[in-house]
Amino acid sequence: MPDDTRPAEPERLRQTAALPLPPALPTPAPTDVAVAGPSRESFDTVTRVARATAARILDGVSPDAITSAWTNWASHLLRAPGRNLEIGQTIVSETARLAAQPLAAAVGAAAPAEETGGRLADPAWNAWPYSLWREQFRSLQKLSKVATAPLRGVSESNARRVSFMADQALEALSPASNPLLNPVVHQRTREETGANLVRGAEFLAHDLLAQMPGAAQTEASAFVVGEGVAATPGMVVYRNNLMELIQYAPSTAETLREPVLIAPAWIMKYYVLDLTPERSLVKFLVDRGHTVFMISWKNPGPEDRDVSFDDYRRLGVMDALSAIGAIVPDARVHAAGYCLGGTLLSIAAAVMAREGDDRLASMTLFAAQTDFSEAGELMLFVDESQIAHLEDIMWDQGFLDAKHMSDAFRFLRSDQLVWARFINRYVLGEADHQTDLMAWNSDQTRMPYRMHSEYLRGLFLENRLTAGRFAVDDRVIALKDIRQPMFVVGAETDHIAPWRSVYKASLFTENELTFLLTKGGHNAGIVSEPGHPRRHYRMSTRNPGDAYASPDVWLARTPTQDGSWWLEWAAWLVEKSSAERVAPPPMGAADAGLPPLAPAPGAYVLGR
Repeated sequence: MPDDTRPAEPERLRQTAALPLPPALPTPAPTDVAVAGPSRESFDTVTRVARATAARILDGVSPDAITSAWTNWASHLLRAPGRNLEIGQTIVSETARLAAQPLAAAVGAAAPAEETGGRLADPAWNAWPYSLWREQFRSLQKLSKVATAPLRGVSESNARRVSFMADQALEALSPASNPLLNPVVHQRTREETGANLVRGAEFLAHDLLAQMPGAAQTEASAFVVGEGVAATPGMVVYRNNLMELIQYAPSTAETLREPVLIAPAWIMKYYVLDLTPERSLVKFLVDRGHTVFMISWKNPGPEDRDVSFDDYRRLGVMDALSAIGAIVPDARVHAAGYCLGGTLLSIAAAVMAREGDDRLASMTLFAAQTDFSEAGELMLFVDESQIAHLEDIMWDQGFLDAKHMSDAFRFLRSDQLVWARFINRYVLGEADHQTDLMAWNSDQTRMPYRMHSEYLRGLFLENRLTAGRFAVDDRVIALKDIRQPMFVVGAETDHIAPWRSVYKASLFTENELTFLLTKGGHNAGIVSEPGHPRRHYRMSTRNPGDAYASPDVWLARTPTQDGSWWLEWAAWLVEKSSAERVAPPPMGAADAGLPPLAPAPGAYVLGR
């Protein structure tokens, strides 16, 4: 008798059971039996698992990316007698200079002012014996520069890697990094009778506990997302699986007809452009009568491993433009992109130009590269080996963890972000001075496996966009098809998107292009609000038909102006907009199926 309490058989299993079975195969004779071994894919999987495990131990750095550079340099150095003679001469001259240091100290002679700087600039380093340690370190720096200078036969990438790694090693050996040799540490410890060391130990214990799994994460209350930062009023008016579109509430009775769309990079939270109210680019625009929309990217997880680079274009920029068209009909859009968001916007604009889509009124790039042949220091270790290393990590977990990105940025600026912070926080006992930009910088994001692999290979490694090999929908695109006026911003000390690389947008386009070079780095140069002290910029416009000017020629002939570049960009947007002012558009477009979904900053920016 059947058991009626037995759970119902799942539909999938019932369907499978109903399928006809394949005919029985004849049993082979013993002599015909062949043992099938594992497939090549199985062996490759074992390799990838092993490399992914090793990559976690090595913090995502490929050993080959390091050792191959040193091997290439060392083998050529051994066969370069001229360079070895130069190294020997440097050793002799520096040894003689150091031998004179005791006499110089006895007569009170200090190092020339132009040679002092960085972490050895404090006057305490002029006293004996600290001055000797400082000069020994300078001799090591000089010797390193001579030894790692470009050498005939060594590839440029390997020469740059060796020089960079030598500099990082020297920062670790610097007397400023050693509490036992640092006069500032000695002086502070005497003044506070060791209290600074106690505070430093407390900071160290606190930071170590915060890194443990399951530790509670705390935020500075002044910079809570949606309160201290990302606090400009607005509503999420569209959401898909990749982004939320925020529309900011108007603060003026009339607005410009053309709205502004901002596409930030997906390696950062969008609110770097909406920090505290006095430093918010979004609020700055809204207060000047602009209707502003912002893309807020989702922080991906393992389920997003197959999201592609083109998905970011389609579901990000293009879906945002469609939503804006429903909310502000019959108006073209001023589109702006920051960092890789600007690269993505450039690709989207080129596709739109190819297809006759004229919804853009203008395009602005903030510290965004379109050509990667002279990209920043992140390119030092981007090669086939390093990308394969990162791909193995992402293949294993579905995304690149934010920790690998933050560690890479710290590695690029180890003097300030590692060694100086170690001394200041854990030895001098100085608490970190939290700022809105620092709070944003610690709010990290991840990147999906497929997308990250595609843009590392297609853009960073192979530079397809300006090489005429970047295809969308199986058709190559060209930046020179873009006809809308462009406003391109570079930053003087940007080590992620060097300004000369950003400037190359003028080499691959033929439209009206205004290039502006501002003081600061990749983030601080862009967050340059009016009233910010000691800010300056240079700006000029290239019109269609003008001859190309190299970056150095442009720099020599473009005068410096004091103040914030935000004012120049705001004036440029007004110039490229309709003269007519209109009533602010409604928040969302309920009649078009786009009702407001949630107050800004939305849910995606809070994804951890």
